[in-house]
Formats: sequence, C-alpha cells, structure tokens
Amino acid sequence: MNKPLCAGLCLLLLFPLAALADGPFDGTWKVDMSKVQMPKKPDVLLLKDGMYDCKTCVPPVSVKADGQDHAVSGHPYLDSIAVQVVDAHTVKETDKKGGKVVATSTTTVAPDGKMAKVDFSDSSNSSGAPVTGSAELKQVAAGPAGAHAISGSWLTAGMANMSDNATEITFKEEGGTLNMSAPTGQSYAAKLDGTEAPYKGDPGINSVTVKKTGAHSMVETDKRDGKVVAVLTSTVSADGKTMDVHFDDKLRNRTMQFVAVKQ
Repeated sequence: MNKPLCAGLCLLLLFPLAALADGPFDGTWKVDMSKVQMPKKPDVLLLKDGMYDCKTCVPPVSVKADGQDHAVSGHPYLDSIAVQVVDAHTVKETDKKGGKVVATSTTTVAPDGKMAKVDFSDSSNSSGAPVTGSAELKQVAAGPAGAHAISGSWLTAGMANMSDNATEITFKEEGGTLNMSAPTGQSYAAKLDGTEAPYKGDPGINSVTVKKTGAHSMVETDKRDGKVVAVLTSTVSADGKTMDVHFDDKLRNRTMQFVAVKQ
C-alpha cells in the first residue's frame, strides 16, 4: 500500500475532531468506527514492468518495485519508499524519513482480485507508539493486462483494529482558547475567533484556525506553509454526547464523515 494512501487512511482519523468552548465539549472523544463514511473517490495504483505508481498520491509516486529504498520528494511524512513484490497478490511497502522507518504496510489482494486487505503500522506523525490497524479495499476498476493484482482503482470500504491512539483526542477550552492534544503527539492552542495559531507535532500541518459558527458547531482549518490542507466542520449533539464531523481533505480532493463519542 502506498504511503500517501496509508497516511490518508490514518490521518483522516488523526485530524482534530473540533470541539467547542464550555464544559460539555471538554474531555476525551473517540471515533465510532462503525459510523465512519469513507471517501467516495478511489485511489489509483499501478504495478507493472517493475515499476510502482500511485497516480492519485499528492504528489504522484513512481518508484521501482525492487524492494530497495527510492527517494521521493514533496511528501512531508517520508522521503523514501521501498516496494517489495512478495507474490502475485501481495505487496509490502516500507517508508522512511531520514533513514528511519516511519511506516510499513502489507497489501494482500483476494484471489478474485475484487477485494484487498491492508495491514499497516504508521509512526510518521506520532511521537509515541505507532498507529496500527487494517483497511479493506474494494476494486472499482481493474488494472491493465499483465499488471500485478494490486493495480487498479480502489475504494476504502472500511477500517478495523485501529489502535486507540488513532481514534482518541482531548479538548479543553480556557478563556476563549481551545486546547487540543492527541496521544500521537499533536497539539494546538487556538482562539475560537479564527485567529491563526501554531499546530505542533505533525509534519504535514503547521498552523490552524478554529472558528465558532454556532452554539454547537465550529469549523477548523488546517494549513501547511500557508496552504489549506483540510477543513473540518463539527456539530455537537444537544445532549453533548456525540460530535458529527465532516472532513474535507483539500489536498486529495476527498471527503468523509464520522461520529465521535464523548468518553
């Protein structure tokens, strides 16, 4: 599985879940994995003639599939990728940054080629234990003749066995400032009036704004080097027990929705 796709799967859950001021919104929230609506746009992969291409990665990836490290640029979470063809249905990827392994993934395509399972471990944006889990992919378009089984267009049908550090986040509002912290090391302290603030602990995000839009709703905008990478619109239920979150991935032009439950 390509790193941007893996990162995308993980980071869609790691992006802040956006809470508001006042006591009912403080505390730790956990994503209800049974209520996650995954993106509707597929990822396009091609493994043929010894080359691996992720055509929908941002920026696109093209490296030799020889199991060796190959430099890639423009990706904040990694600087090299090694793609190993294990067999006709299995591919292993190892991502590194500064010579250190930051993520591994093994993609196994079903015999009929219509489904695939991805098992991954990702510490590329974690200062503690890596995020681990698995994803189920559904093929919506086959790859060309003679290509490896991983080739084609794939939708993420679901995710399972996600480690708690990927699905939990804590908020605390103090004096009009929202403090966010995550088990993976991300944090920010942003005023609820939309003032830009530093975003810490994530190579792919370095600033954030949080804007209250209603008594139970707000919009968070994450940026990297001044460019918007994600927008999260969150609404807390009247009883304060759940948050509905709409996630708009601006880099990859994908959206998803999920529900977080107050712990």
